[in-house]
Amino acid sequence: MTGLTDLFELHHDGALAENYPRLPGLLAELTAEELVRAGHLLSRVDADEVLAAQPDQRAVTTVITGPGTLDGLVAPMTAETARHGLLLRPVLAGFDSYVFVLSGDDPEIARHQPDLVLCVLDPSMITRELAVPWEAEDAERVLAEKLDLLEQLVAGFTARSDATLVLNTFPLPHELSAALVDRRSRARLSIAWHEAEVRLLRLAGEHPSVVVIDLDSLVAEGIPLTEPRMSVYAGAYLSEELLVRYAREAGHVARQITGLTKKCLVLDLDQTLWDGILAEDGPDGIAVGGGGRGDAFQAFQRVVKQIGSRGVLLAAVSKNEAEDVRAAFRAHPGMPLSEDDFVRITANWDPKHQNLTELAEALNIGVDSFVFADDSPYECGLVRRGLPGTAVVGLTEEPAWHPRDLLRDNWFTVTELTGEDRTRGVKYKQEVARKTFLSTFSSIEDYLRELDVTVHLGVATAAQAGRVAQMSLRTNQFNLTTHRLQHQDVTRLLADEDSIVFTIASRDRFGDNGIVGAVFYRRDGELAWIDNFLLSCRVFSRGIEQACLAAVLDHAFATGVHEMRAIYRPSLKNAVVREFYPRYGFTTHDHDDERTVFRHDLALPVEIPKHVRFTGEIERPVR
Repeated sequence: MTGLTDLFELHHDGALAENYPRLPGLLAELTAEELVRAGHLLSRVDADEVLAAQPDQRAVTTVITGPGTLDGLVAPMTAETARHGLLLRPVLAGFDSYVFVLSGDDPEIARHQPDLVLCVLDPSMITRELAVPWEAEDAERVLAEKLDLLEQLVAGFTARSDATLVLNTFPLPHELSAALVDRRSRARLSIAWHEAEVRLLRLAGEHPSVVVIDLDSLVAEGIPLTEPRMSVYAGAYLSEELLVRYAREAGHVARQITGLTKKCLVLDLDQTLWDGILAEDGPDGIAVGGGGRGDAFQAFQRVVKQIGSRGVLLAAVSKNEAEDVRAAFRAHPGMPLSEDDFVRITANWDPKHQNLTELAEALNIGVDSFVFADDSPYECGLVRRGLPGTAVVGLTEEPAWHPRDLLRDNWFTVTELTGEDRTRGVKYKQEVARKTFLSTFSSIEDYLRELDVTVHLGVATAAQAGRVAQMSLRTNQFNLTTHRLQHQDVTRLLADEDSIVFTIASRDRFGDNGIVGAVFYRRDGELAWIDNFLLSCRVFSRGIEQACLAAVLDHAFATGVHEMRAIYRPSLKNAVVREFYPRYGFTTHDHDDERTVFRHDLALPVEIPKHVRFTGEIERPVR
C-alpha cells in the first residue's frame, strides 16, 4: 500500500502535477484493485497543469467510444497510462456514438485530434437487433451487416485520421447461445460469431493503424464478460473486471505508439532460469527439465528463447562465478537457451543495478530500455530504487508462473516485425565487439579508419515504412525533433511528391548494421526542409551522420534549392544533438521555447569524412 499511500499524500498536498514523473514507480507494485483507486484519483488531475509543470511529459489524447456506457474505463486507463509514464487526456464520447465518431460526423471529437481511439465493441451490437423470436440465420444476417459497417467505417477512419484505432472482438455470450435449445442451431450461431470475429481480427492486418484486442483470450482467464444488472440498468455491457483488464491491454498500445517499447530482457539465473543455486549445487546440481520443477524452468527458458528470436535482446545478470555460468550453459542437457542467445552474460558479485548500468553503456542503450526479471524481492527493490526507468518483473517462488508474469505487460510488443528486428541480437553483439576493438586503439581516428565504415543513403520504399516508423517511435537521443510517426504517417510521406524519406544503412568490418536512420526531406520551391533526422544510438559518432547530411545538402544544391532549413526541438534525451546543425555550417534562422529553425545557404559543401565509404542514390554535384 506504500505507493497508494504516497499517491494520496501527494494529492492531499496538491503536488501531483510537479511529481508526475514519480508515478510509474509509485504504481508499479499496485494490485488491479489499487490501480483503479489510483486511477480515480489521477483522473481528477488537470492535464494542462501537469504539462505546465512537466513540459516534456508525453500525453496521449484518447477518445473512448462504443455501443455501451464506458465511464468505467476512464479510471483504469488513467492509471495504466500513468504506470507507463504517460499522461492520459481522455475524451469520452456519448452513449452508442461509435458510428458518428468513426465516420467523422462528430466535430467535437475531431477537434481534439486524438492519438488513440478506443472503440470498445460488445455483444449488444448484435443482441439489440435480434427480434424475438429469432433463429441462427437471423444472427448471421445481423453479424454480417455489422461487420460490413465496421469495415466501411474503419476504411474511412484510417484514410482520414492519423490516430491509432483500437477495436476488439466481442465473445459470444452463453445466454445468447443457450436461448437456441437445439445444438445444431447453437453450432451454426457459434460458427457465424467466430467468423465475424475473424473478420475483425483481419482488420489489423489490412490497416497498419488498427489494433484489435482479443477479448476472448481475456475472458478465457476467467474474467466475466458481463455483469447482468449493470448491463440491463446502466447500459454497461462489459463487466467492470473486463474493462480493467481491457485498460491494461489498451495501456500497452498507448505505450507502443509513443515509442516506449522496451528493447532488452535482463534475467537473473538462479531460481529464474533454473532450479537451484549454482554456487552451492554446481552445474550438475541445477535442474532444467527432467520432471517436476525442472520442467517449469525449461518451459520458461523456451518462452525466453522465443522472445529473443523476435528481436528482443537477451542478457543475464547473476551473482555467480562467470566460469560456473559458462559451464552450466554449455554442459547442461536440458537447457533450451545457450550462451549464443545472450548479447551479454554478466556473472559477478557486484550490485545488480550497477551491472545494469554498465550493460546499458556496453550496448549503448538507456536503462529505460530494460526489463529486469528476478525472483528476489530484495534485488527487484534495489533495481526499482536505483534505476526507476527500468521495468522490473518480480517473479514468484513458483516457476510455473514465470511465463505469465513476464508476458503480462507486453513490454516488447511492436506493430510489426521488421528484418532488422530479427537480427538485432547479432547486431548488438557486434556492437560489443566494436567497443572491445576500440579499446585497442590510442586514438579515435585510428579506430574509425580501421573500422571500415560504409554508408548507403537510399529513398525509402513502401516495404521499409514499418522500419522507418519504428525508428521514429523508438529513437530518442539522435532524434532532432522527437516527432513520432506511425506506419500510416510514413506511408503518406512516401506518397507526397514534395517529400523524400531517405533511409540510412551502414556496415563495417564487424557486419551489416541494416537500416539505422532516416532523413525526412521536403521541397518547397527554392527552399527545402529537413523536417527530422534520426540515427540509431548503435552507430553514433562514426561519421555516418555527417556523410548523410552532406549528401542531402548536395542533393538540394543539385536540384536547384537555394536554401536549406532544418528543425531542432529539444527534449529530455536529445541534448546530445543540440549542436548538430551548427557544427556543419547551419546558422539560426528562428528560435522560440519550442524549437530552433536553422538555415544553410548551400554555398559551401559539407565534406564526407575520409574514413567513410559512401554509396547511394545521390551523386555529388560539381560545385
